[in-house]
Amino acid sequence: MANTYAIIMAGGAGTRFWPASRARRPKQLLDLTDSGRPMVADTVHRLLPEIPYERIFIVTQQVTADAIAEALPELPTENILAEPVGRNTAPCIGWGAVHVQKRDPEGVMAVMPADHLVQNLQGFRRKLRLAFQAAKSGALVMFGVRPRGPETGFGYVETAAQVSPGVREVVRFVEKPDLATAKTYVASRNYDWNSGMFFFRADRILDEIQHQMPDLWRGLDEIAGAIGTNEMETVKRVYPKLPSQSIDYGIMEHARERLCVPVNFGWFDMGSWGATYDLAKKDDAQNACRTETFSHESKGCYTQTDNPKKIIALVNVKDLVIVDTGDALLVCDRNKTQNVKEIVKTLETKNRAELL
Repeated sequence: MANTYAIIMAGGAGTRFWPASRARRPKQLLDLTDSGRPMVADTVHRLLPEIPYERIFIVTQQVTADAIAEALPELPTENILAEPVGRNTAPCIGWGAVHVQKRDPEGVMAVMPADHLVQNLQGFRRKLRLAFQAAKSGALVMFGVRPRGPETGFGYVETAAQVSPGVREVVRFVEKPDLATAKTYVASRNYDWNSGMFFFRADRILDEIQHQMPDLWRGLDEIAGAIGTNEMETVKRVYPKLPSQSIDYGIMEHARERLCVPVNFGWFDMGSWGATYDLAKKDDAQNACRTETFSHESKGCYTQTDNPKKIIALVNVKDLVIVDTGDALLVCDRNKTQNVKEIVKTLETKNRAELL
């Protein structure tokens, strides 16, 4: 597809996947789905051959830039944009957009988080082409995932009439609902999960940033003027001052010409160890073991260790997540894996930098 680009957001800390996820090797650099590749490489490979390596940009942290380059040797190193500090998704996407526009004034870009799983690649690529076609007109387009149930952990998007086959008008974005509200959303069939995947022309999203987030636009304009000369010096000076805001709240919620492509291609947000358990192969007792494990009257557990010589034994327990990395051991209620990030906060307060 001509004039198409991708911006992959790979700057997250992945604290819910501690202790496997660390500052220098966060979750996007881990193989959490047994694909044989880190998640960021999976994200790149699902875009091929629709979008070639030379038109894929990855925005990541400075501390992980070298590891990203090692995981994706085919990717041009100049396409790895290393943030000096994380400033949420609006600056990240904006920085990618100024690169796309500089390279191709007619460029249309897909924005993809690096930590998603897609099971049906053919279905994904069909919807990718449809979303790009819709975005070429100037609309801001998103993938809305058809709900598999009343999920309370995702934001939703309400859609209205079809404007063309497979493309619907966006009415509004809504925050993560309570269970009763989520049930009404699913029953109405007018709500999709907000996937965090977007499509727009580079000039169009930059125009919206200029009008809705002028402080961000001024910083991006300064960075754009430095591309090809002293860009990284400018980024180090300007980027920490940019407003820290999500693209959803900063732009999409109030933008004009918003469209949604509803999708159902086996999408999963790998947000915590609970998601890894849900997708892993399980034995008759519903234990998911990625390492040698012996169990006695135990069920619903997830086990993983970095040491191939170590076994894990489960005795009369249920619904646990056990992850061993040699220097740290996590034992967690499988239904509370979102709270693993609180341990990371505790380690920060205790100045245990060697475990972060």
